[in-house]
Amino acid sequence: MDLSQYAELFLAESREHLSACNQLLLEWERRPAAPEPVGGIFRAVHTVKGMAATMGYARVADLAHRMENLLDHLRRGGQPPADETLQLLFRATDALEKAVDLAVAGRERDADVAGVAADLDRATARFAPDKARAEPEFVSPPPPSGDVGGTGRLIQVVLRPEAQIKGGRAMLIIRKAQSLGAVQGIAPSPAAFEAEDFDGRFVFRLETARTVTEIEAAVRSVGDVERVTVGGGDGDDEHVTPVESAGGRSRHIRVDLRRLDSLMDLIGELVTTRGRLNELAAERRDPAIDDVAIQVSRLSADLQAEIIQARMTPVWQVFDRFPRLVRDVARQLDKQVAFKVEGKEIELDRAILDELGDPLVHLLRNAVDHGIESPTERRKRGKKPEGEIVLAAVRERSSVAISITDDGRGIDRAQVLAKALREGLVDAHTETLSDDQLLRVLARPGFSTAAEVTSVSGRGVGIDVAMTKIRALGGSIEIRTEPGKGTSFVMRLPVTLAIVRALIAAVGTERYALPLTYVAETAEFGAIAMTTMEGREAMVLRDRVVPLVHLRNLLSVGGDAPPARRPVIVLEMGERRTGVVVDGMLGQQEIVVKGFEAPQGTLPVFSGATIMGDGVPALILDAAGLV
Repeated sequence: MDLSQYAELFLAESREHLSACNQLLLEWERRPAAPEPVGGIFRAVHTVKGMAATMGYARVADLAHRMENLLDHLRRGGQPPADETLQLLFRATDALEKAVDLAVAGRERDADVAGVAADLDRATARFAPDKARAEPEFVSPPPPSGDVGGTGRLIQVVLRPEAQIKGGRAMLIIRKAQSLGAVQGIAPSPAAFEAEDFDGRFVFRLETARTVTEIEAAVRSVGDVERVTVGGGDGDDEHVTPVESAGGRSRHIRVDLRRLDSLMDLIGELVTTRGRLNELAAERRDPAIDDVAIQVSRLSADLQAEIIQARMTPVWQVFDRFPRLVRDVARQLDKQVAFKVEGKEIELDRAILDELGDPLVHLLRNAVDHGIESPTERRKRGKKPEGEIVLAAVRERSSVAISITDDGRGIDRAQVLAKALREGLVDAHTETLSDDQLLRVLARPGFSTAAEVTSVSGRGVGIDVAMTKIRALGGSIEIRTEPGKGTSFVMRLPVTLAIVRALIAAVGTERYALPLTYVAETAEFGAIAMTTMEGREAMVLRDRVVPLVHLRNLLSVGGDAPPARRPVIVLEMGERRTGVVVDGMLGQQEIVVKGFEAPQGTLPVFSGATIMGDGVPALILDAAGLV
């Protein structure tokens, strides 16, 4: 049986275990005397070794085996680890992660693990020299045989009913058993494992000197095992072990993200068709058609909500890799940083979450490098030598706000303004920079106030990359900074990108969509007090001055003159507000967001396009580009 088809399952599970290794190593570094972290790391590495061996990834299994040897001595010794030992384990975890990726990609031979493996052996030798020299290299088990019949212990296995790819799990268990001894009498045969009607029940005989407990542990280590029965070989009593579970059967399965993407595309087409059906029903005014349209709308809305919910993923799946990043950058710069994460349970669409990693990496590296001062400098300013960076996620109405806050030196506005004036990025008469102006200057490609370029930052690309990516996701980014107290970057993102509820506005003969996520309210132009704000036309809305943008003028729309009294759509992003003046409002509807490649020279005010119910496309306005 070809196990390569289960490579993605192995990759997903290995990444989970290696992520746990990183988290536990960080905890062990903070609490060296605690016994729990080393035990957790040992179990995670042991599981990766077992899975790699059953998949036939010898180099991955060998490296994990050497890590396991060192960890075993550390957990038995009970002594706090030396700093160099922790650094070695961090390096080994990184090497193991790269080796896993290469193995799954079919390039395991490219995995350069010899140096780390030798360092692990030398570290192990310091604990038990004789055993380290005698330790044989771990070898992956031989491929399974399909022989039927034989003697030995009778092993009966029942997989969980909800287990994904039961045939793959069964084959992994057979491979695991072969690492313990000779396997014979597999029933049903391995070829039957791939059949659709395979229910996850199978038996085999195992000739081994291992104990019942060791056999059970080996079988269960593969995962998704509901029950194991060991016995019948040498007159032993049968031993049955049900799966250990406090909460009953798991109700979770792994689903390929591409299937969810395909479902979302299909529901998007259904939403467009639903809009067309509703328009036809309104034209025909036939009660029978109206009833069908209402029922289709209700069912498709329920289906849409379920699919969107299935795509929602807690942000910890991205956030969990950042404690290690901050720790490594801080050590590189000889700084002390306490990193905190808040709101890890907040959920975002997986498509947004996958794109969020790079912007956060750039902003976190900048926070450590530019924001947090050295311990000496912090002491001179009366601060604790250890700086603090907080990564937080908070739900705000129909959007999510993600912030990165540090308690460092803050941004020197005078220094930024001086360089911006020299480079002609701001008006020559500008005396100070507001938060919005400061962000626009810092986000210019290549702009940096760093005295020198380092391996961490200084090239002027971090904030530019973050700003570009967040805007592409239909979000916005804000900055707040105070000299001597720190800086905060706040990113606001829609919960999902695929299907959004939007306000449809008319300008001339064209229709435009504005996501309701950023619509605060509406007003009427011509029936409200007007004023000016920094040279711009503005209106006074409940004692607050709101600048206006005339969409007709911005987009150079011709045709008949607009009516004197017309709608104003008030957009709100954080603390900023802008009123968008349109010719008319056509109502609200759910739209399917499609990618939009704007022609060269187009104003940066469009975030995508959609197909209306009548089949005519409409552009989606980017709230961040208007506010």
